[in-house]
Amino acid sequence: MNQLARRLGVPDAVVIGLGSMLGAGVFVVFAPAAAAAGGAGLLAALALAGFIAFCNATSSARLAARYPESGGTYVYGRERLGPFAGFLAGWGFVVGKTASCAAMALTIGAYLWPGQARPVAVAAVLAVTAVNLRGIGKTATATKVLVGLVLAVLALVAVTGVPDVSADRLGAAGGSAGGVLTAAGLLFFAFAGYARIATLGEEVREPERTIPRAVPLALGLVLAIYLVLAVVAVGVLGADRLAASAAPLADVVTAAGLPGLAWVVRAGATVAVTGVLLSLLAGVGRTALAMARRHDLPGALATVHPVRQVPHRAELAVAAVVILVVALGDVRDAIGFSSCTVLVYYAITNAAALTLGRDPARRLPVQVLAALGLIGCLLLAVNLPLSSVLAGFAVLAVGAAWYALRPRR
Repeated sequence: MNQLARRLGVPDAVVIGLGSMLGAGVFVVFAPAAAAAGGAGLLAALALAGFIAFCNATSSARLAARYPESGGTYVYGRERLGPFAGFLAGWGFVVGKTASCAAMALTIGAYLWPGQARPVAVAAVLAVTAVNLRGIGKTATATKVLVGLVLAVLALVAVTGVPDVSADRLGAAGGSAGGVLTAAGLLFFAFAGYARIATLGEEVREPERTIPRAVPLALGLVLAIYLVLAVVAVGVLGADRLAASAAPLADVVTAAGLPGLAWVVRAGATVAVTGVLLSLLAGVGRTALAMARRHDLPGALATVHPVRQVPHRAELAVAAVVILVVALGDVRDAIGFSSCTVLVYYAITNAAALTLGRDPARRLPVQVLAALGLIGCLLLAVNLPLSSVLAGFAVLAVGAAWYALRPRR
């Protein structure tokens, strides 16, 4: 048997989506986004990133219901646009998200033990991989615990900071239109986790019903949480202090006169990033599984464990690469790099969704949303910091060259 078991319902799928998104935006991305767009511009950029993510979520949900198997846009691109489009999407996802996994692991190390960040990061990758190898049911259960703890910490920050929100700080002038686009591209990194629901499509019960419900629900909940915390962060710290902060939400609590709670927020950040890492590794492993099944990656990675029913070889291979990057590489620019490759990934998602035609069963103008998502993804991708754009498109070009030369082997 080489198929994955369908064990996830709507609540489990929503929780995995929340676990993939909560953390990255709140604890990592707000500061560089504020530096690019300013305070008011940050809120505009967040709304723009959320809208484009919604367009992408609509397209992803339609495609995932049509093709309920692991792999996400790698599968959709192959089926709707051709093998090369699928390969490019899968390559961009695996490479970009592997860098994200390394960044998340190093963030855990930096919060827990700054002087030994790399060894702690390696230990985090090993621990999370061990959980994922026990089965997707264990992943969903662990993610529920992590999400509950993170929501409690974020609620603490919001309640603590709201009384000190200043209308003057919120009303301060924002950045340029280009700065807002750059910030939106960076903030998109915080929303990309909803695709984890689609990449786990082969393990979802009644995918044609579950996925279209779970994806927008998870995205809507996260957008509401991000907007509240963005208002609190800008209103308490101001754009300049927020842009310079290494731990914005901890600084919000400190600025509100409760520095003793900062350690709670730091612990919450560690928990949040662990949840992101847990779901990221699961999603990347399943995309690698889908690519290996079609011989776009080594066929040995296509094996599913006969008892646990997880792609154990793919997950171990991804974990090994992440540990190598953690041990040797500098992934401080991983957010921009990952955003670039993932935005291209979703551009292909929307292009694939456009080929589905109109959907009479949906009230939303799904074709218009797919077109807006395609344009928005490309616009945000090219407006990221230049180094991120160059690195992202260079990696995509390397993948395309390998794909073109592969038949000669």
